Amino acid sequence: MIGFSPISAIIGGALIGAAAGLLWIVNGRIAGISSIFGSALSRRLEDLPWRLLFLAGLPIGAAIGLAVAPRLIPDASAAMPALNLDPLGLAASGLLVGVGTALARGCTSGHGVCGLARLSVRSMVAVLAFMAAAIVTVFIVRHGL
Repeated sequence: MIGFSPISAIIGGALIGAAAGLLWIVNGRIAGISSIFGSALSRRLEDLPWRLLFLAGLPIGAAIGLAVAPRLIPDASAAMPALNLDPLGLAASGLLVGVGTALARGCTSGHGVCGLARLSVRSMVAVLAFMAAAIVTVFIVRHGL
């Protein structure tokens, strides 16, 4: 794996922005993963095909990236110390993330990538809340209460 560099961050951000912009231009939809996933589970069948293709493309794109350029894929286990969370803690964490996206009416991709690009005040507030929650969570995990 290569180390972090501003160039890799710029390229990654540009690719994410281009993909979100392309979805908006071609399909008229915001690239909010929680909304795409949640709506794929609903009973509205007219939007189901593109949502399923989008969701399937996420792991497929990662697999293609790993096959084409494995050195560019970061090793998460080396970058993050083991947290040794029990399965119940992981399930509770996942549930809290789901509740947070429901309360914020969107996730980091919808608010952070698409909402900020559209200068949405609601998205600006949501991103500030996400960042504050992340800072508090890191502090608690590293230092305890």
